[in-house]
Amino acid sequence: MSDDRLPTDLWVRAHLRRCFAEGIFATVAHRGDAGGGMVVLKLNMLEHGCRILTQARDIDGRLGWLPAMQGKYVGEAEADAYIARAVKRDPDLWVIEIEDRDGRHPFEGPEI
Repeated sequence: MSDDRLPTDLWVRAHLRRCFAEGIFATVAHRGDAGGGMVVLKLNMLEHGCRILTQARDIDGRLGWLPAMQGKYVGEAEADAYIARAVKRDPDLWVIEIEDRDGRHPFEGPEI
């Protein structure tokens, strides 16, 4: 059985380029498994707080994002603590931090 998904490192690099093209600052805060690590987005909306979205796939394999922490806006320290716990559980996890007041990001998939 073959899997036609892109390796995570290539997928992340392509989306980071899209961020830069759209004028959105983004950086890799933690580099996970190059081939198949899952991704967490830390949406830093500056004075509005942070939201965390965790990558997930639905039953049909379509990519989406689950809001962590009940989708609430939290302080940066609380967001970082959540992410640190997630990385401790799964060191293959990729963490992308995006700074945008409106919480925009070009990563594919809806919130689910």
